[in-house]
Amino acid sequence: MPGAKDLFDESSMSFGSHLESLRTHLIRAILGLFVGVAISLIYGDTIIKEISAPILEALEKNSAKKASNPEKTDFWKSRWDTFQQYISGKEKPNQPKEKEDIKKLNSNTIRIKVSPRMIAQTLHEAYPEIYNAPPKKKDAEEDEYIYWTVSSDDIQRWNQAVKENYKPKTFNVQEAFLTYLKVALVSGFILASPWIFYQLWLFVAAGLYPHERKYVYLYMPVSIGLFLLGAFFCFKWVLPLVLVFLLEFNNFLNTQATIRLSEYISFAIMLPVMFGLSFQLPLVMLLLERLHIMNVKTYREKRRMAILIISIASMLMTPSDPMSMMMMMIPLCILYELGIWMCKMAGPQTNPFDEIAAT
Repeated sequence: MPGAKDLFDESSMSFGSHLESLRTHLIRAILGLFVGVAISLIYGDTIIKEISAPILEALEKNSAKKASNPEKTDFWKSRWDTFQQYISGKEKPNQPKEKEDIKKLNSNTIRIKVSPRMIAQTLHEAYPEIYNAPPKKKDAEEDEYIYWTVSSDDIQRWNQAVKENYKPKTFNVQEAFLTYLKVALVSGFILASPWIFYQLWLFVAAGLYPHERKYVYLYMPVSIGLFLLGAFFCFKWVLPLVLVFLLEFNNFLNTQATIRLSEYISFAIMLPVMFGLSFQLPLVMLLLERLHIMNVKTYREKRRMAILIISIASMLMTPSDPMSMMMMMIPLCILYELGIWMCKMAGPQTNPFDEIAAT
């Protein structure tokens, strides 16, 4: 038709122009990444402290629980108590009161009157394979006592020694340095990601039609928001609960957990990323509906099958514990209903090329 508009008039570029544009935007993106990594290297220790905070808190709670109740408790009852504690925000029953312990140690020094026999018996009960039991006390024999003076400095040193056990460990000389670099690279990419994606978008947008750009402008903020929501939900609520759950298995098996720094950092980064990606479910559903692969009626009829697929995906995207699987599965079921609503609100799809050609 002589009067029809050529839809490719404003979107044609030579191959050389494409390569030049790609080179320019890649260089800008890489420079932005360097700036982000440089900033992260300066504040890397603060970032590692924030990432390590959940495991330190979980180890401290686990140690306090073992100290207050050394006998083996019912495992699944303990899990239910832990779940109720996170839901209600209340302390566990029989949890030691730290404030009461601090009040007893307010003075600068204290004197402890103790029997050597009592010390020997305590050491034997704690380490029977190392310390022998003290000889039995005779009827007419009276215990001798010794006085032990303890200062606040001594207590602080003991407290510091106990806290050292809570810290993640490194198992070779270079592990701490390599972990620092890894955290700096990941956090630097996150910091520079708006600039990096903006440069990639400038390259891709040159080959898109106006209506295609409109979809990106509309749904890209939604995608970023869902990803950040999933990552925040995981780091704030899921990760602490999962760590407590996993550490309880060490108590259940009567073993001591030794946390490796590099492995924990990888775990603490991977889990929020998996949650952020899984929270893209509504947009994936909308995309399939726009491509006429699925529709709202099919989504509703296949809801049971979708829940099964969600449960399998949650199992594959999280660690092997059931707690993290359930914490991912429940929000995804809610997001599935949100996806149905988004498909319904999007309305019927029209051909945008008809509108462009008519203008």
